[in-house]
Amino acid sequence: MATILLVEDEFEVRESVAAVLRFHLFDVVTAPNGQKGFELARLHLPDVIISDVMMPEMDGYSLLKLVRETPETATIPVILLTAMDQRMNVRQGMTLGADDYLTKPFENRELVAAIEAQLSKRTTLADKYDTTLKLLRKNIIYALPHELYTPLHQIIGYAELLDMDAESALPEDIHQNAQAIIQASARLHRLTENYLIYAQLEIIASDPAEIEALRNHLIKDPIPVIAATAMETAAVYNRSSDIKLKLESMTLCIAENNLRKIVAELVDNALKFSMPNTTILVRSFRQDGDFVLQVGDCGYGMSAEDINRVGAYMQFERTLHEQQGVGLGLAITKRLLELHRGKLIIESQLGQGTMVSAYFPI
Repeated sequence: MATILLVEDEFEVRESVAAVLRFHLFDVVTAPNGQKGFELARLHLPDVIISDVMMPEMDGYSLLKLVRETPETATIPVILLTAMDQRMNVRQGMTLGADDYLTKPFENRELVAAIEAQLSKRTTLADKYDTTLKLLRKNIIYALPHELYTPLHQIIGYAELLDMDAESALPEDIHQNAQAIIQASARLHRLTENYLIYAQLEIIASDPAEIEALRNHLIKDPIPVIAATAMETAAVYNRSSDIKLKLESMTLCIAENNLRKIVAELVDNALKFSMPNTTILVRSFRQDGDFVLQVGDCGYGMSAEDINRVGAYMQFERTLHEQQGVGLGLAITKRLLELHRGKLIIESQLGQGTMVSAYFPI
């Protein structure tokens, strides 16, 4: 039985709508204002929230904002109830994340249909997440051990060579083996670092105070940070000449180390999925209320299915293209942007390249 939270300040309306919902076999929890509604939402985690817009103490918009900003309630569908003369405010509700709205007075069948539509959508999303979880398990089982053991085997193997040839090895051989150990160690270090960063971000995402602390940073001019990070990342692949910078600046609310991480992961992905001597475009500009950072390449491209599966431990076409890593880079980038109220958009065509856009609210 689905649980519906009904937030309505008028007693008669609240009781009447609740009776209709119970008649249609919904479990109903009611609240007289947004403040009480938010408390009950966190307590019961309902399947759908139905809220009037104009209420005392806390209106429907404030309730919706709190619901969307709180991790445990963020994905609950919200249906707003508006009076006929409030129709102009519908856009405000949609901007804050409302899933649907009904104009008073409404018919009972309209209300039930709106609820069932949201429940159906939630079931579809749950099935999609279940499929993604199965893919995630598969990638963890196969990709993670490979990424751990490959550099470990290289480190052990080259270290044994150095030990065996300790007395007779030529300086150039020692240098070559040492370089191989350093490269394998760097690969292992990056995997460990990304895993810890991803785990830390998931912990932060569950704590509103940690989220606010994460956002409480300022970069007055991000151009030097973006440019330096892009060139440093390209230098690892000996492709500094492939980087084309076209940057505009404006103040950003993000810590420098987090901006560096986002730039490094986006540029690294572009380098891994494109051939040497092809351009990697790194540009930034203002668009409406956002600072947009774009990284584009002319590489292999991604399918729509790959783009939809961006997440931890998700690799793309590993059987076709040799890769390093377990797909944590884009997942970390996406999570960092979400925690800063931003978003990640990927546009790609197979065989033609990919453009990744990171949106930072100004």
